[in-house]
Parts: sequence; C-alpha cells; structure tokens
Amino acid sequence: MTPTDEPAGGAPDRGGGAPDSGDGAPGPGDGAPDSGAFASGPDALAPGPDGLPRCFWAVGGAPEYVAYHDDEWGRPVLTDDGLFERLTLEAFQSGLSWLTIMRKRAAFREAFAGFRIAAVAAFDDADRERLLADAGIVRNRLKVEAAIGNARAALPVIAEHGSLAAFFWRFRPQAHKAPRSRADFVAASPESAALAKELKRRGFRFVGPTTAYSLMQAAGIVNDHAVGCCVRAAVEAGQRAAAARFA
Repeated sequence: MTPTDEPAGGAPDRGGGAPDSGDGAPGPGDGAPDSGAFASGPDALAPGPDGLPRCFWAVGGAPEYVAYHDDEWGRPVLTDDGLFERLTLEAFQSGLSWLTIMRKRAAFREAFAGFRIAAVAAFDDADRERLLADAGIVRNRLKVEAAIGNARAALPVIAEHGSLAAFFWRFRPQAHKAPRSRADFVAASPESAALAKELKRRGFRFVGPTTAYSLMQAAGIVNDHAVGCCVRAAVEAGQRAAAARFA
C-alpha cells in the first residue's frame, strides 16, 4: 500500500504487513510530540488521535487505518505463508480501496486455507467455483485463478531459495529515500520493476511494478513511513534486523 492512489477518498490503496517487535517508536504514553515532530510538514504527517505524528494517509479516515499504519505497514514479514497472503491481497486489491480488502481479510483467510501455500496450490476446479461463489471475498475469476497459480509458482521459488523472504529481499534497494512530503511517495521503483519482471518470468500473475512495490512496502522490504512519523524508527530497526538475516 502507498498513499499515492486513493480511490476511497484519501484511503491508502495497497499494503499489508505483519507486526514486528522493533524498538524506538514512541507510544501513546510518551506524551504529545513537540512542534519539531512535524518538521517534515503537514503534507506528509498529521497528528493521530493520541497527538503523535503519523503518515498523513493514516489519519482522518476509517479507524482501521491507524492500527494498520502503526502495527503492520512496513513491518517485516518473513514467513512464506505470510508473504503469500500479502501478495494475494495486493493482487485482489488492484482497482479497489485497501479498506475493502482489510474488512474482508478474515474471509479471505478462511477461503484460502489460511494462505497456506501448499494447500492453495492444490486447489482444484471445485475450489475455484467455491471461491467465486463466496460473497465474503472479491469474486473476480482472473484474480482467483492468479492466486492459485501464484501458490503453485511459489513452490519452486521456495525450493530454490529456501524461502520466499530470501527471494524477495534480494530486491531490497541499497539506499531508499525517506519521504518528507506527499510528492516523495512513489508507486513503483527500479527494484519493484525488476522484482515484477522476475516474478512474471517465474509464472506469477497480477504482479506489475506497482503491485510489486506495494508488496515491498507491505512486507517491510522498504520503509516508506515519512520522516517524523512516530513508528518510522521502530520499522527501520525491524527492517535492519531482517536485512541482516539475508546479508
């Protein structure tokens, strides 16, 4: 998810991520930030309900966004099934609001066997029809078929690299500019284009450069929390620890 595309009236358009136990982010009990905390400008940051500065897209909309921003977005996801979940949700989100996907997430997990890659890879025609009849998820035949196909494509990647994380983290940029204004948020990067190209070569679908970049944000491969955001330091610490595993 990035805040660059906002079909739902300012809601972020992509993402997913798993919480990580990083250090350094101030919590609500730390008190309100001083005026310097908003130095990167109200264009990039906005005060949350606790007064702490957050990325602008997380504030002022549905309450789910604050929790998602604080606890998931940018936190490293290192399990195969967790990464497959983010990849699948990113593909289903294409053309929709991320809020729609968040509110259907539990139904997606149930419908897709908890996003267990081996289980989804074994889905047959009956499972396809079951999914297309499930009102709890997004019933798009191309996306359903892509999810099943992507599970099958993931298996040889895991066999070759040991894990999806080891494969995806090969595309982490050596340097990444921290956003200071809305203009600094991007929808794709050279690394996401390279990742998308490699995924397509390996048989993955619904994985263009924008979706690949959203996955990189969602899985904690890049940190796009704005400078001054109250969770940026914790996210950065978690990403450094994860990167060290694949150095």
